[in-house]
Amino acid sequence: MTRRTGLKGLLGAAAVGTLAACGGSDEEGEGSAEGSGSGGDVIANGTEPQNPLVPTNTNEVGGGRLLDSLWAGLVYYQADGSPQNDVAESIESADGQNYTITIKPDQTFSDGTPVTASSFVDAWNYGALGTNAQLSSYFFEPIQGFADVQADPPTAQTMSGLQVVDDTTFTVALTQAESDFPLRLGYSAFYPLPASAFDDMDAFGESPIGNGPYKLAAPDAWQHNVRIDFVPNEAYTGPRQAQNDSLAFVFYETYEAAYPDLLSGNLDVIDLIPPSALSTFQDDLGERAVNQPGAVFQSFTIPQNLPHFSGEEGVLRRQAISHAIDRGQVCETVFQGTRTPAKDFTSPVIDGYSETVEGSDVLEYDPERAKELWAQADAIAPYTGTFTIAYNADGGHQEWVDATAAYIRQTLGIQAEGAPYPTFAALRTDVTNRTITGAFRTGWQADYPGLYNFLAPIYATGAGSNDGDYSNPQFDALLNQAAAQTDTEQANELLQQAQSILFEDLPAIPLWYQNTTGGYSEAASDVQFGWNSVPLYYQITKS
Repeated sequence: MTRRTGLKGLLGAAAVGTLAACGGSDEEGEGSAEGSGSGGDVIANGTEPQNPLVPTNTNEVGGGRLLDSLWAGLVYYQADGSPQNDVAESIESADGQNYTITIKPDQTFSDGTPVTASSFVDAWNYGALGTNAQLSSYFFEPIQGFADVQADPPTAQTMSGLQVVDDTTFTVALTQAESDFPLRLGYSAFYPLPASAFDDMDAFGESPIGNGPYKLAAPDAWQHNVRIDFVPNEAYTGPRQAQNDSLAFVFYETYEAAYPDLLSGNLDVIDLIPPSALSTFQDDLGERAVNQPGAVFQSFTIPQNLPHFSGEEGVLRRQAISHAIDRGQVCETVFQGTRTPAKDFTSPVIDGYSETVEGSDVLEYDPERAKELWAQADAIAPYTGTFTIAYNADGGHQEWVDATAAYIRQTLGIQAEGAPYPTFAALRTDVTNRTITGAFRTGWQADYPGLYNFLAPIYATGAGSNDGDYSNPQFDALLNQAAAQTDTEQANELLQQAQSILFEDLPAIPLWYQNTTGGYSEAASDVQFGWNSVPLYYQITKS
């Protein structure tokens, strides 16, 4: 899933106005700004990142959780999804279009170099510049001058909407008012970069220097496909200071391999329970088991250029496949009630969610309707070949893919099967390069807690995570109208209209919402999973 698959999403968009300075949180379970370390050596599960650790070029969970430990942004999200200032002193706007951002003084990166307004402006300009081909460049699209730096060739090297005022102040001018721009600023694409990063970005990504609660334990701390080791960053003085002595992410090939290590005490926290343990993990772990709502949407995407899946024929076949799947039965038999059948393209924990969006009846299990639609498509052009759903074998997906393919096969009378890839990185490489030859599993772990984030990055024309190359001008127009609203309720109404278009076109087949399922060892304490289903690693301690 893309990230941020590879999670996120709770509260509504931030209101236009000011995010005041925040010196920490009184919320139970949130990190303390007092002291760091002395909480033992914590080991967590992870997956090998797809790319070097550059904030604007990382849009999957394996890399995303590492970035969020190494960096501090202008804001961070508390466990419930509410934004609080981290590096920012204030984020102010009178009209929702023009912002003045002031950062706290005397902030430094882990190498001792200062964090300044230029650290943010330069990083954002690098991420937006088309010739740098950054996966998250679309996050800067609302900023004036983005079109110039994205032109081929670029007509400017920097966005006109970003201006440095002084070392602690910069301004942001958007092309229009944006209903949730302040809320987005906790996402990793908006992290700052030290000046040294621009000397050799690829080399920097292999041994990154951030400004967050952790730093690399050594320049070569990233052992590819094995693990990465962090230690507390003594230069960080924000609200997420590390309460443990070290944090290691071990890159497991599968969750099936990670779970026994949790039970034996070789792993301190796991962020997903494998299907084989879903029926037993709450008994295995007792109070250390986690099963709570999360902002994760699961689907599979059918590329727009896949034979038989474009035009009128494609719409009929997509609808037929959707009706062929008994989501409720898969959620019960495969996931043991830790998933909920999808009613839309977002998440029920996001402000503005509705399970009655017009057109959502296409998600109902209706074998007879599925057969009728498939027959209508066959009248246009008979279907040939095997329908495949690609998935990464290291993520615990085989069982549900096999079950879903069986429903399609039995209902529609065609060959349908899973197409396993050994790793998430391998699957993402073929998806990114557009060399994938069938449908493929997708999902969304929200980057920030807003409805817009479940829609624009995945389905807007040319968006960075639009892996199926979907494009619909009416959908794009509704997204733009929603983004221009400063009233959250009005914005959400427009986004529901946009979802109705998605239900007509079905660029992806919605499947279910994923609960946060995880757990921790007997030695671990102060374990809390955030709104985005990711543990708050910095606050975990170990006896």
